[in-house]
Amino acid sequence: MNVIQPSLFDESRPYIKGRLVYEIFHNTDNLYTVSKVKIVETTEEIDEKHIIVVGHYPSLLEGEVYTFWGQMKDHPRFGLQYHIDYFRKELPQGREGLIQYLSSDLFPGVGEKTAARIVDTLGEKAINVILENPDVLREVPRLNEELRQTVYRRLLEYQGLEQIMVKLGEFGIGLSLSIQIYQTYAERAMQVLEENPYQLIEDIDGIGFKRADAIARAMGVKEDAPERIRAACHYFLCEQAEQNGHVYYPLDLFIPGVQKWLNQQGEMDNTGQLQLEHDRIEQQVLEMAEEGKLILEDDRLYLPSLFFAEKGFAKKVKQLVKREVELPVSHDQFLHALGELEERLGIQYAESQKQAIEQALHSSLMILTGGPGTGKTTVIKGIVELYAQLYHLSLDPKEYARKEESFPFLLVAPTGRAAKRMEESTGLPAFTIHRLLGWKGGQEFDYSEENPLKGKLLIVDETSMMDQWLANQLFRALPDDIQVILVGDQDQLPSVGPGQVLSDLLESKQIPVVELKDVFRQAQDSSIITLAHQIKRGKVEEDITHPKPDRRFFACTVDQVVHVVCQVCQSALNKGYTPKEIQVLAPMYRGAAGIDALNEALQKTFNPPAENKRELKVKDHVFRVGDKVLQLVNNLEQHVFNGDIGEVTAILPAKETREQEDRLVVAFDHKEVSYKKSELHQLTLAYCCSIHKSQGSEYPIVVIPVVRAYQRMLRRNLLYTAITRGRDYLIFCGEKSTFIDAIAREEVSTRYTYLKETLREWLTGNHS
Repeated sequence: MNVIQPSLFDESRPYIKGRLVYEIFHNTDNLYTVSKVKIVETTEEIDEKHIIVVGHYPSLLEGEVYTFWGQMKDHPRFGLQYHIDYFRKELPQGREGLIQYLSSDLFPGVGEKTAARIVDTLGEKAINVILENPDVLREVPRLNEELRQTVYRRLLEYQGLEQIMVKLGEFGIGLSLSIQIYQTYAERAMQVLEENPYQLIEDIDGIGFKRADAIARAMGVKEDAPERIRAACHYFLCEQAEQNGHVYYPLDLFIPGVQKWLNQQGEMDNTGQLQLEHDRIEQQVLEMAEEGKLILEDDRLYLPSLFFAEKGFAKKVKQLVKREVELPVSHDQFLHALGELEERLGIQYAESQKQAIEQALHSSLMILTGGPGTGKTTVIKGIVELYAQLYHLSLDPKEYARKEESFPFLLVAPTGRAAKRMEESTGLPAFTIHRLLGWKGGQEFDYSEENPLKGKLLIVDETSMMDQWLANQLFRALPDDIQVILVGDQDQLPSVGPGQVLSDLLESKQIPVVELKDVFRQAQDSSIITLAHQIKRGKVEEDITHPKPDRRFFACTVDQVVHVVCQVCQSALNKGYTPKEIQVLAPMYRGAAGIDALNEALQKTFNPPAENKRELKVKDHVFRVGDKVLQLVNNLEQHVFNGDIGEVTAILPAKETREQEDRLVVAFDHKEVSYKKSELHQLTLAYCCSIHKSQGSEYPIVVIPVVRAYQRMLRRNLLYTAITRGRDYLIFCGEKSTFIDAIAREEVSTRYTYLKETLREWLTGNHS
């Protein structure tokens, strides 16, 4: 059953009515505003003649009267303030007041005579009448189109937000979100709300189906309305992609799934039966497919973006696989060149590594896979070095820059940290995929099919992290004559986004693959790598709690684990390790042993408060100078991306900033970024981070709590991914039985993708 929140717009609440004295601060992006107001009338218990009004609202007009509803708060530095939930500009009363208002400087070109004709024609409720239907201005004598537009636009500018605010307040939506809606649609806001409230889901962050449904139902939209069913279908399919990684969803599961989910949002009839019938949902799905809003292929239902991503990627893979590559030298010359490379690098490649290098140079597309310690990085370096030698190319980027030519070697990874590791291991520039493609936000990139990249050899590391949409964006931007090496560990977690690109490519058996299986001598000395390979096979051959030179297991319960993790980290700090070198990894955010609780405790260990250390409180979180922080979203403007880790280097109070708003400065590997307080939802503490977020990274010390509270999330590939982040030392804290159970539990969830079947069909003509 839908429950509409109580109206925020309750005029019986205490209020302050006043006129603007002056504006102290105004943020044009989110309309966060601080103003000094002279109190005209109030029901609040306050003796002052002036009050500071704080909240999200547009700049106030001098001389106009406003009524504010909110709460009095005593700020420790700025004193008494009124934090508003909503406000209203008081409209002029009576004929003369309206004429004076409409002939003011707010309405250029409208004089007293014109204003009088408007009021005499439309009455003393003229403003509301015009806002509800601007066509009524056509009834006003001698009012041309230009003036009609001026009057309506200016009224919208100064009254439209208030209308939206009042309307949404009735549905429990506050001022900040009302402003987002108004900024998105402007004068169309009320029209969108009345025609299709579900449009808010697609257009505005923070509004999901439940909230839009509550607004729609309150506005009289029926449970079986086509727009409600359509919105539910689209939202359900998006949720399956984002939460479960599906590229498509089977139609025979989709319709019952939507039916059950949609009726959970609504009400049952008196018999307790589901009200919405299967056929009504199917009818809307078919209509959406006919209109191209969904894609239905056989019995597979896609979002259009994922359908074209899967098909586009498969098309490019087919083109690459079909193209043959001939080396400019004979096989004997290749072996001679490989021998010279071994001598120059001071190494000796194993047979499997030699095979990988030769296969890569002979292939337009190849996959290099293998677990930790099998030498993938060594092979990557060998491929690049030998390619340069055989084709007489320089590996010095500066030479190409001097000639204003493109560097022919493109090295990329899905995350910044993975790209940095690649750069360190090869000595060549490496980038994130987004940066290489020149991401402009949304689906806009500098490089695409129309403007392809310039390069001869592309190597993608950590391919298991690459989702279907990003894989397509990368491949569609490739020139026809490029050679591509995909490198990854098939036993790691699949991408966070929809798809399982590496797994599907491997299972299609249509792309040349070299799997490195031999663990090399140096790696054999690491019990971490030995353990990782045992976990891959699903069986640990020794007592996991038995201490090793590079590995320990501290037994503790869920109630003890936070304390034990903090003790372990303190011990590492005492031995001279830095916070950057120690990483705690956990699978869940919530709970007594979740990431949030661990970060709160670890902050006290790694970066305790001090008198000379500034800090900034944001809701329930405290950021402190010296904190290790994690970027949670892609920030195109600042060129920082989801998963980047940095350190807080400065906190600037509002009085020290030009915008009069608190700021926090974070140093990332490549740059410093300044955040307004209103932008700090982009950051979280990073002393403990999720195992998913750690992919592509490597740390000297990794601490992994393993307790029963995580059981829902713990799987073999999750534990394997966490373990392979540790380079020198690995520490478990928790329950041995939970660890053993996790190893035995394979990933059971299925991702619905059709990439491998498409490749088999397109490349062999056989569909299986």
